Amino acid sequence: MPQTEAQFKGSSFEEAVIKGVNEDAFDPEILDKVRALLPRPMMKTQVYCEYQLDNVLLYGYVDVIGKTLAVDIKTTSSYQEGRFAHSHQNFYLPALRSKGIRTLRYVITDFQDVYQENYDQTIDFSVQEIQIKLFCDFLEEHRNEITDRKIFGK
Repeated sequence: MPQTEAQFKGSSFEEAVIKGVNEDAFDPEILDKVRALLPRPMMKTQVYCEYQLDNVLLYGYVDVIGKTLAVDIKTTSSYQEGRFAHSHQNFYLPALRSKGIRTLRYVITDFQDVYQENYDQTIDFSVQEIQIKLFCDFLEEHRNEITDRKIFGK
């Protein structure tokens, strides 16, 4: 699947942070700031997560996990504080509870500075749950028009 320029820059940045690949393409100070926010020790990278919410399977990959901290690295052209408060990726928290993860940290850069948002196991998912229910209602309403087998599994 083709990537946009922004997606390519974001995935390249993650590779530079985690694996040291093409570090010279990025500001070393920004790389250092991001690395300082990663868990130590880093137990695993690109960890698959899934969480079942009623009849919906939410899944994805978190960039890094430590003993009690999971980190997802984000790049953006413009950051607003609290941007990830209602992210569906926050479902990584209950998905990773059995692995000992207690906190999900988003480490965000606009390539000028580095920001972080931390969420713990007490997070309120009510906004995301309403969004998912409304989306499921929409899908059911348009079931006869949906041909993607990943949606209804047929």
